[in-house]
Amino acid sequence: MIIGVPREIKRDEYRVAMLPVGVEELVRAGHKVLIEAGAGLGSGIPDHAYLEHGAELVASGADIYRRAELVVKVKEPLPEEYSLLQPGQAVFTYFHFAADRGLTEAMLEAGVTCLAYETLRDEHGRLPLLTPMSEVAGRMSIQEGAKYLEKPQMGRGILLGGVPGVAPAHITILGGGVVGANAARIAAGFHADVAILDINMDRLRYLADVMPPNVNVLFSDRHTIREELKLADLVIGAVLIPGAKAPSLISRQDLRLMKPGSVIIDVAIDQGGCVETSRPTTHSDPVYLEEDVVHYCVTNMPGAVGRTSTFALCNVTLPWIMKVAQYGPLEAARRFPPLATAINIHDGRVTNQAVAETFNMEWHQLPLTDR
Repeated sequence: MIIGVPREIKRDEYRVAMLPVGVEELVRAGHKVLIEAGAGLGSGIPDHAYLEHGAELVASGADIYRRAELVVKVKEPLPEEYSLLQPGQAVFTYFHFAADRGLTEAMLEAGVTCLAYETLRDEHGRLPLLTPMSEVAGRMSIQEGAKYLEKPQMGRGILLGGVPGVAPAHITILGGGVVGANAARIAAGFHADVAILDINMDRLRYLADVMPPNVNVLFSDRHTIREELKLADLVIGAVLIPGAKAPSLISRQDLRLMKPGSVIIDVAIDQGGCVETSRPTTHSDPVYLEEDVVHYCVTNMPGAVGRTSTFALCNVTLPWIMKVAQYGPLEAARRFPPLATAINIHDGRVTNQAVAETFNMEWHQLPLTDR
């Protein structure tokens, strides 16, 4: 199979979808790998590193899309890439369809098979291709929150850990999954006062066992959220419903309970955001004020730490890319069931139920029994 890796064109995106070792493994397995010139530079990987391991360097993204049977990316295709897609082509990347009807309709019209990293579930129900970026985003959320709590950044002028004689910041984390747990660990390390809210009591019991003493776990309901907003200096939105739009947990009216200069980091923005007033931002222009609350809603947080994120992502994606390259998307999905959960669109039809329900579209099961 011919595998193509284009350079990411999303603003402030520095990740690349394949490491030189991935090229070497694919070439050893008999495949051809096309890498767009400069694709790895944002992650500190020069073109010659790919060439030395058997890649063919291609001058433009258009050439990648024209020649590749499988396109491997980090972020979803942007509108300027839609016309480059080829019917019957497979694209393996983060799509987050539920947050973007236009993208969903464009992929249906293009006739491509869309494999989404974020919906691939393994045999234990885990999300192995989403987890490393959730770990990065969770840890970054505290880093960014600390920055934007500073007064020159429109924040309250709060030091997360306080100092002797002065109370630390109160941090409220909505969601106790991978993002929330990683955010809590970093926040605890700053000696902040931390609360994690979740609706899964088993998860809360687990977090209560493993978290430091300055992390409290609370059952999430409307009353508790509002009470926490009154206390919070920093709120981390870390909720996830795989494949579906994130639930809206904070309304505009709720923001009026918060202290002026408080900060919200909405990590759920990739799936539409969990705050009514959230809208996508970029690393170049990351924040805005609503109701005197600083909103940080960058849709590709891990892209800012491209080298760390690229290695973390490619460590987990390569085995699945190898399977798709060897068998093609449908046959690979027959042989390896987790890949079936990654296929959101096939043959002009939505094959992920959560995406179909989000947009009131017809859902079709993958034709995995036909041979």
